[in-house]
Amino acid sequence: MRHTLTRRLPYRPEQLFELVGAVELYPEFVPWVSDMRVFNRRSAGEGVMLLDAKAQVGFAIIHESFSTRVRLDAPGLAINADLLSGPFRRLETRWRFMDAEGGADLSFMIDFEFRSRLLHTLLAANFERAVARLIGCFERRAEALYG
Repeated sequence: MRHTLTRRLPYRPEQLFELVGAVELYPEFVPWVSDMRVFNRRSAGEGVMLLDAKAQVGFAIIHESFSTRVRLDAPGLAINADLLSGPFRRLETRWRFMDAEGGADLSFMIDFEFRSRLLHTLLAANFERAVARLIGCFERRAEALYG
């Protein structure tokens, strides 16, 4: 299942990159992320960091954990996360932050498939709404941090 969206926000691309890149803070403002552990943080070149993150998430009766490898590319204003382990066959997220009139365009793409057909079917019904809620969490956090 794949979904892409773009939003224009009244912040600098660098601010949005910093906000999304602070994955260890997600439990503070994304309600279904109950815990996030970051480990194995390392440089991958000029302005590029790699880290591994393990998230505990819960939606209604579904509670799972999964790990991703996150690539923070500050010069390119891009953040990629790819599955290491968890209940997915595949999981990829891509964030891009571009200068735009009056602020920045935030571009987000998620592509995933659960191993369990039941989980996949349960979440597929509300997938677009869930992505919109996720992006809304980041918009509210940006407003709280940057005004």
